[in-house]
Amino acid sequence: MRSGNQPHILNASSNLLGICFVIVTGLKLTGVSEKTWADEISLLSAVSFVCSCVLSYVSLRTEKYAARYEVAADYLFLTGLFALFVAVLAFARDIF
Repeated sequence: MRSGNQPHILNASSNLLGICFVIVTGLKLTGVSEKTWADEISLLSAVSFVCSCVLSYVSLRTEKYAARYEVAADYLFLTGLFALFVAVLAFARDIF
């Protein structure tokens, strides 16, 4: 039984992956990356979003274990979303 969330997860995680790349690139170009952990946390978030994209795509393309792939993609998406939030906080408040 499929819930049909795979295209939504794939679309959202690919868009947020682009945002992670913009954050990392912007921090590297401005030289702020040495002062904060925001770029490292954004890279962790990017890895979570890439894995979420792959699992969501596999869930769309296969029938066997599609629900498992979708659940894993969902959890990885939420992990990446939380990590991206922490990265933005780290950059905005110089917490880390």
